[in-house]
Amino acid sequence: MTAPRPVEPLDEALDGDLARLAELHGVATSYRPAPDRTVAASVTAVTRALRALGVDADTPRAVRAALAARHREDTARLLPPTVVRWEGEGECAVLAGLPDGTRLLIETEQGETRADAGQLPPGVHRLTAQAPDGRTAEAHLIAAPARLPTPTGRAYGLLVQLYSLLSRRSWGMGDLGDLGELASWAGRALGAGFVQVNPLHAAVPGPPTDPSPYRPSSRRFPDPVHLRIEDVPEYAYLTDADRDRVRALAERAGRLRDAVLDKGALIDRDAVWALKRETLELLRAVPLGPGRRAAYCDFLAREGRALEDHATWYALAEVHGPAWRTWPVGLRDPRSPETARARAELMDRVDFHCRLTWLTDSQLTAAQRTAREADMPVGIVHDLAVGVHPEGADAWAQQDHFAAGMSVGAPPDAFNSHGQDWGLPPWRPDRLAASGYAPFRALLRALFRYAGALRIDHVMGLFRLWWIPEGLPPTEGTYVRYDAEAMLAVLVLEASRAGATVIGEDLGTVESGVREALRERGVFGTSVLWFERDWEGDGRPLPPDRWRADCLATATTHDLPPTAARLTGEHVGLRDRLGLLGRPLEAERAEAAADTGEWLALLARLGLLRGTGGGVGASSEEAEVRAVHRYLLRTPARLVGVWLPDGVGDRRPQNLPGTRDEYPNWRLPIADAAGRPVTLEELVASARLRALMEDLRGGEWVAGAAESPESPESPESPESPESAGVERGSGAVESSAAERGR
Repeated sequence: MTAPRPVEPLDEALDGDLARLAELHGVATSYRPAPDRTVAASVTAVTRALRALGVDADTPRAVRAALAARHREDTARLLPPTVVRWEGEGECAVLAGLPDGTRLLIETEQGETRADAGQLPPGVHRLTAQAPDGRTAEAHLIAAPARLPTPTGRAYGLLVQLYSLLSRRSWGMGDLGDLGELASWAGRALGAGFVQVNPLHAAVPGPPTDPSPYRPSSRRFPDPVHLRIEDVPEYAYLTDADRDRVRALAERAGRLRDAVLDKGALIDRDAVWALKRETLELLRAVPLGPGRRAAYCDFLAREGRALEDHATWYALAEVHGPAWRTWPVGLRDPRSPETARARAELMDRVDFHCRLTWLTDSQLTAAQRTAREADMPVGIVHDLAVGVHPEGADAWAQQDHFAAGMSVGAPPDAFNSHGQDWGLPPWRPDRLAASGYAPFRALLRALFRYAGALRIDHVMGLFRLWWIPEGLPPTEGTYVRYDAEAMLAVLVLEASRAGATVIGEDLGTVESGVREALRERGVFGTSVLWFERDWEGDGRPLPPDRWRADCLATATTHDLPPTAARLTGEHVGLRDRLGLLGRPLEAERAEAAADTGEWLALLARLGLLRGTGGGVGASSEEAEVRAVHRYLLRTPARLVGVWLPDGVGDRRPQNLPGTRDEYPNWRLPIADAAGRPVTLEELVASARLRALMEDLRGGEWVAGAAESPESPESPESPESPESAGVERGSGAVESSAAERGR
């Protein structure tokens, strides 16, 4: 077992200079897994992180030269590459610090020219400064609202992994047609305010395709595997011969679906995509009508080079495979003459992949429109993964923005002494700043087109990420800091433009001040019932009135046991069967039972464990699931989410962190308490689900939960053990694992 190293000085020859150089570039030389403990980063981790940022720090002479160069740059520089101006917060410190007599010229995004930064319209503007001594500088000026508007009132909704939601119309996995049906039903019949889904980003093509939605090829563009084929308008105009071919493909898809629903088969994404792809090739042969052609051309113009790069990568992957680092050398550069020639030669395939992206974008937009038409105040909540696959389309097209030779992960801590490597390349903070955060802005703008709200996975990544040098274990990484103010300004700007809510997944290790900064800008947090304890006091379950208001409150997540499994203790047995327990089975069971028992005792004291109301045969476990959700109503949380499988008693987690092939992660359909897959049609008819949702619809929503977030009386949860570094019980291990189960 590899334990974190104790505090040691860096190599004597590099200690002071290297530490100063690292600090100037946002590279940490130590981290704190607990308030009373500091762990030094290795010299290798620091120097390789600097190298990935374009800074040579391999020798003492190189370090001194880099320090001198940085000093010259800072002395000559009038402005940083990106400046943030918050609405209503006075002149920003950067502009206030310019020499007296400096003249400003601001070219706004709206086409205006101004001589000062006061009362700027929201947007990303171009700033030029000219000092009296003749120095000039240009910068991106992000003018953002001070905070996101808080939705009025409260809302409850459903959380679901879309692939797991199969209807009798699905082609072997849940699709966007199923999402629209669920949203319409939930809004109209249940009064739900939102449906949250997993990331629907484009995947790296297989076979085999990585089933994890958190390792996508692209975060900006969606995956056409989610298309409902019958909803593509050109489907109605197939020739008779092609219609027969599509009918045969649909019959094969029906067999895939029936195998999952009736025969215990796992969801086979690659098999589903093979059938859909063949069908989409036929649909592409149908000429677009004039209006459809105009809409497609508008989409191409709007997405521009980013879409062309995306489609080019997929066209090249058809020829050379998806691992772009093994392609012919010229094709590894998206701007090379060789790539331009290949794009021209493959233009038909490039257009095919552009068309697929357009169709998927259209159906995503339609799903959000359906949700709003069902009177959902939020609608569809989409999920933004923390990063992209190193061999995917984004990593190829935006490689100048990614840190070469680095991977994102998590440091070792009390719950995992080995740390975690998620295999995702990080963005370079310096390149982001130099571009005015253009890739981040474009990504958010694309997602907000069809999202009523956006959940940001590992939202702490806006502040810092754990960089691991290629070839080294996670223990040999270090934190690299981002300009959180600029990242938040971009986030608030784009969400405000879209009128969308933002939910940050802030479980796991959270450094001090992060939650406060997010709350100040109107970004919601995530609170999971089992981890909400009085960690600064007696460690008991946190009373509902002490929960924070600005959050999405849930009983579980896709990385945690379903509520029924936790209540019955079945999650411990599952981990034991897979060899994942770190202690004897009975000790784990006893601790899990004690944890659950404390919560059930609190539910009983609050009078929430009253009768099931579910009719004859309703189980005590069902009553407890409903009591857990009644408890969430007692908190001031503005959003309350129900994990859809909880509504039918599902015991199986969708993802079990720490496993790969040992458990069918991301491939399970929603099932009932007996493990029998449940279709969308059966879900909406489920008395158990309806009873649970009626509890929310007619439940006791706490008073004052819709107060303005600016009110200092807004309840806040105490500092979590993750940020405080306090050791926790068995639930803590799951929280740490869930935060890292990419």
